[in-house]
Amino acid sequence: MKTLLPLFTTFLMLPFASSVKHPTSETYTLLNATNLSKPGCETRCGDLIIPYPFGIGTSSNCSISPEFSIHCNTSSNPPKPSITETDYNSIKLISDSMLRISNLVATSSNGVSVNYTNWPYTLSEVNKFTVIGCNDFAWLTSQTKSRRDVSTGCMVFCSKPEDAVADECSGSGCCQSSIPKDIQYFETQLGALQNSVRGNARAVNPWTYAFVGEEDVFKFNGAMDLNDSLFVDRVEANVPIVLEWAIGNLSCNEAEKMDDFACHLNSICVNSSRETGGYRCICKEGYHGNPYLSPGCEDIDECKDLERFPCYGTCANTPGNYTCKCKRGYSGDAKIHDGCRHKEFPVLLFSYGTGVGFIAILIGLSAMYFTAKKWKLVKKREGFFEQNGGVLLENKLKSKGGSIGVGSMKIFRVKELEEATGNFAEDRILGRGGNGIVYKGTLPDKRVVAIKKSQRLDQGQREQFINEMVILTQINHQNVVQLLGCCLETDVPLLVYEFISNDTLHHHLHDRKNGTVRLSWDNRLRIAHESASALAYLHTDARMSIIHRDVKSTNILLDDNYIAKIADFGASRLVPLGHDQVTTLVQGTFGYLDPEYFHSGQLTDKSDVYSFGVVLAELLTGKRPLSVERCLEERNLATYFLKAMKENRIHDILEHHLVNEATDEQLKGTFDLVCRCLNQVGGKRPSMKEVTMELEALKKFSKHRWVDYNHEMSSLMIEREHGDLYVVPHMVSNDILGE
Repeated sequence: MKTLLPLFTTFLMLPFASSVKHPTSETYTLLNATNLSKPGCETRCGDLIIPYPFGIGTSSNCSISPEFSIHCNTSSNPPKPSITETDYNSIKLISDSMLRISNLVATSSNGVSVNYTNWPYTLSEVNKFTVIGCNDFAWLTSQTKSRRDVSTGCMVFCSKPEDAVADECSGSGCCQSSIPKDIQYFETQLGALQNSVRGNARAVNPWTYAFVGEEDVFKFNGAMDLNDSLFVDRVEANVPIVLEWAIGNLSCNEAEKMDDFACHLNSICVNSSRETGGYRCICKEGYHGNPYLSPGCEDIDECKDLERFPCYGTCANTPGNYTCKCKRGYSGDAKIHDGCRHKEFPVLLFSYGTGVGFIAILIGLSAMYFTAKKWKLVKKREGFFEQNGGVLLENKLKSKGGSIGVGSMKIFRVKELEEATGNFAEDRILGRGGNGIVYKGTLPDKRVVAIKKSQRLDQGQREQFINEMVILTQINHQNVVQLLGCCLETDVPLLVYEFISNDTLHHHLHDRKNGTVRLSWDNRLRIAHESASALAYLHTDARMSIIHRDVKSTNILLDDNYIAKIADFGASRLVPLGHDQVTTLVQGTFGYLDPEYFHSGQLTDKSDVYSFGVVLAELLTGKRPLSVERCLEERNLATYFLKAMKENRIHDILEHHLVNEATDEQLKGTFDLVCRCLNQVGGKRPSMKEVTMELEALKKFSKHRWVDYNHEMSSLMIEREHGDLYVVPHMVSNDILGE
């Protein structure tokens, strides 16, 4: 089969060209195209070929629209192409769907910002966010087209550069994380894991670097990179940032109805995968040229290029293809060298017999093929079942007196879950997270469930996974999402949970749409008490102590009656009997992550207490735990909350409506409780059982107007929505703030 021939993808004389693969057919298309640019327009800026719909010059009318105009700085040698005249990044390559531009590297003293929000470009998923250094971390923040805040980041560890592992980017001197989808700008910042460690780390490695770049191009060289004074120059020159481009924001079906549709004759329209839409044009198979310029793509005469389209017989060109037949008196495949043989006159009866026999053999082979294929699928599922610990799970369930498929734990067949989710259709996805994808499904008994496709299971942790799942099925608490069963017949385990219908606490606090009821103070206090009760149960009342490790408002679900349910145990850890902490790789969500656990790697139940304190702060303030839209000192809600309480500025943090709904005792008690939960020292935080008891007591206070407190409480004034003034007590003492 011939390769599909797009307009252009390969360009020459680039510093990193050896790292990027370019199909031969695409090279042929470019070199043989006669209409790269509009008549009278330049096709090159230095070593870069610039094909239409792109064009050189903002007022030259050489591009399809001003956003596709390329600035060419002819004062440099060679000339330097860039998206704008003031753009630091130079363009290295333009392909049929992507641009590759030069890089910008952030250091420990200088952050980096790249912004193409007014251009038809989004960052490609072939990029990775890479951090190089010792005992530091970096994060990338951005926003999607729908103005949803997104971020990513990772941490690097090493006592000295020589400890870094070359050819790996898994945390030892180098780490990488994926780029959020469909973003047009990003900001990069770096920080030290511990103030006490930063000085020592700088002595052995004076710089930490972070950059976004094409994953397959960069290779980590261990200590050589950490000690290389020219590392920044080398990365900025050789590791490109990859941008995806598309025309407009309409789909192909919509654009074809418009007068300015860009695709011409003998081309096909391809929809962009970007969230913002758009489309691109490519030549049909067997054609080459520029699909964006009239008259469009031209037929390739394959018979004139027998090196690429071999024919050892009689060649005839056809529109979009060619025929190659053996010469008269010969038969066979003329496209293969020595593929044509002299014809031999067959005996008629022998031919009939051979034909019938061939058909019989073909039928027999087809039956054997489909039987073997079905048997192979069965064996494959059996292999996954054993690989994921299915036999071990069966034995454990039988040892407890139960039977498979009976009771609170059921082992599902993969066919049942495929039917329940429409073969895991995209429109059944409820959400995506760091621990897997969650689908909505309906079982044959009409029960609606949530089916989670987990991360790939490490074979060395198979027994631990099964033990934890058996224990999780024994959790019986009204405020914990119930695990109903699992399926182990796929390459990654599928976990089946009860379905909670009323979205997350995060949605009701931060993403409310018009008409959505605002959560009242009584509901917020009740939800906080129910969530704390569930966490206290996991810590102290379950068969083994369970540390959730990812407590946040998106993991607190609400049912139709706004009853709270703790969900997502993908990051949870069991604490063995006789232990009060475990050592793990740091995992959690920025904004909720316990700083003591972040620095030490020692996970305790007080790490959940800190995260729950951030959730309480969200309930009081209505603010997100992290937001790049707030100023620097207010960006992290936990630190801003403690600072505002210390300075007695509660009017800056309390959500305005709560002044009219909560009693002074309830607010004072809740503010004090948040500060104690957010204490930097885990040992000084209350237990979740103590938090539950305090919230239960606060629920019993009756509502009354704000009153003036005695000399122990300094006061400040808060103005109500309709102009009424109330005295607000000084909420917290310095002891609670950790002074």
